[in-house]
Formats: sequence, C-alpha cells, structure tokens
Amino acid sequence: MNTENEIMSNLGACKILEIPTIMDPRGNLAVLEKDAIPFVFKRVYYLFDVPAGAYRGGHAHKVQYEFLVAVSGSFEVVLKANDGTQKTITLNNPNQGLLIATNIWRELKNFSSGSVCLVLSSDVFDEADYIRDYEEFMK
Repeated sequence: MNTENEIMSNLGACKILEIPTIMDPRGNLAVLEKDAIPFVFKRVYYLFDVPAGAYRGGHAHKVQYEFLVAVSGSFEVVLKANDGTQKTITLNNPNQGLLIATNIWRELKNFSSGSVCLVLSSDVFDEADYIRDYEEFMK
C-alpha cells in the first residue's frame, strides 16, 4: 500500500480541470467558486509581463496545492516527481486550469507575449512550505 507522500508525489495527482463557464454572445464568464477546484483557496496571485526566455516556479510545496490558469496567452508547465518522472503541460485556455499536488516540482516557461498566469493556492505564503533546491527535492 502507498503512503500518502508516495501518492502525492505521483504526477497522476496533477491534472487539467474544466472551469465552470457561462457561454454568452456578449462574452463568456468563467467562475471559480464552491467545488470548482478540490481545495479552498486562501491566496490568489498572478504572473504577467514575464520576459521572453524567462521562467518562473522552480520549486515544490510540502503542503500547499496550487491551481494555475492561463487567463490570457499561453505558457508551459514542467512537472517533475521525485521518482524522476516528468511531464510538460501547455496552458492556453482560460476555462481550464492545472491542479498541482504537493511534492511536485514545477517550472513555468515559454510565456507568450501578453500572457497572464493566475494562481490559486490552498494556503497563504509560508516560506517553510517551499522546497527551492532541486537536489533536496529529489531526496
């Protein structure tokens, strides 16, 4: 039987979720409330004006979950588990988001011009929750 940490380090715990969307000829409305994502979010922030060739992320969280949405434009998210498996997901649809579980290393790159990445986190900022050293993460 897998321990909780083994289950959470599995990339299968990271997945694309559809955001409930109300389609309207005047413009669409995507809504993040109630159980649209599988955690209560306590922090919301967004990345924008990321220079060409730059990347963001480069860390994992011990406890926090995150949900990333390409509100505008596109970018790639490289996900790595500490068992050496990895996958790259392109986010480019504002009515879909990427759920990132705990103990998953993430790197965001290849931001298109004008892209905006919205992030919902399961907790407020806590430096102690971050693993910022990749070698430490792999242990």
